Amino acid sequence: MRLSHGLHLGYCTNIHRGENWAETFAGLRDYTLRVRDRVCPDAPYGIGLRLSAEAARELAEPSALGAFRDWLMAENCYVFTINGFPYGKFHGTRVKEQVYLPDWTSRERLEYTKQLFDLLAQLLPEDKSVAGSVSTLPGSFKEFITDEPTQRAVMIGHLLECADHIAELSARTGRDFHLGLEPEPLGYFETSAETVAFFEKLFAAAPDAERVRRHLGVNYDTCHLAVEYESSAEALGRLRAAGIRISKLHLSSALTLIPSPAALERVRDFEEGVYLHQVIVRREGSGELERYRDLPPALEMAAAHPGGAGDEWRVHFHVPIHAEPEMLFGTTRDHILGVLDLLGNDPSLCAHLEMETYTWEVLPSSLHSADVVDQLEREYRWCLEKLEVRRLK
Repeated sequence: MRLSHGLHLGYCTNIHRGENWAETFAGLRDYTLRVRDRVCPDAPYGIGLRLSAEAARELAEPSALGAFRDWLMAENCYVFTINGFPYGKFHGTRVKEQVYLPDWTSRERLEYTKQLFDLLAQLLPEDKSVAGSVSTLPGSFKEFITDEPTQRAVMIGHLLECADHIAELSARTGRDFHLGLEPEPLGYFETSAETVAFFEKLFAAAPDAERVRRHLGVNYDTCHLAVEYESSAEALGRLRAAGIRISKLHLSSALTLIPSPAALERVRDFEEGVYLHQVIVRREGSGELERYRDLPPALEMAAAHPGGAGDEWRVHFHVPIHAEPEMLFGTTRDHILGVLDLLGNDPSLCAHLEMETYTWEVLPSSLHSADVVDQLEREYRWCLEKLEVRRLK
């Protein structure tokens, strides 16, 4: 939906199953329109679209693309951003670290991302002031890096080729297109400092650094940076000081806990076999951070060191942004509010806002709504209330 100051808000449709185009469109028809009817029935409704590589190939067929464009117009909807992080299956099967494959060392990732921009150029509304963004992974997954100089050089080469494609598309259409790389716990770059270091190398390798700065930036996920124990002001300040564009803001919330025996027992409810739930443990006194690739190894560490499991855990498990977990747990929702404060002070920070709680199917019963549309409506209501307070609605 359109907000003040040229901002746009949507939710990411990766919450719905959809690996091919027919399944993806069914999710839009059966769920997204119901959400629209509840939160934005009388104005253009913005969609944050998730397309797998298979769905993107199928949608690229002229008949499918034409039919979808007609549907968008008939339903008073528009697409302004695409989530291009998950390349393949994203629901109902083991995803875990496979979500990073193919990574940016692969031409498959490059060609997929270029196709997403080509599709987005056909789906944006006629108003040329509406930019188009795509989000993607932070290069790779740390565990996949075996020869860093070589793999980094290949990633940078592919990203620069993608930047050329985006720049040419922008020049041809008169639209502002940009790609956001998404720092994530245990991604190739995960903290704001690691992100800046990577982008400095990217800019240094570019024949035209300013061109790259216009079209390559960061998809800032509030859950991810909060899991890293970074404040919104610190992280965004560091990125902006380095001249890195904030392409999109993912509004999402992570799970936190003080690792008492009761909390460690209850957090087992969040163990599940589909997604990777990285855990970052902060140690008492020193503030040292320890990273675990998933909940099971973190819990094994806690079992092996009774009373020595740290003073706080932050778990990469997206919980609904409106939700209040049971008293043993907290969330990183304050990081979202910090970002919205910064956006309220400077709406030019970023024009694309997307709520992303893709975990609906695997949420514990205490947080799981019976209908995904109910969850999405509550997330919208919470978010719109916070935006209105900051005069951003």
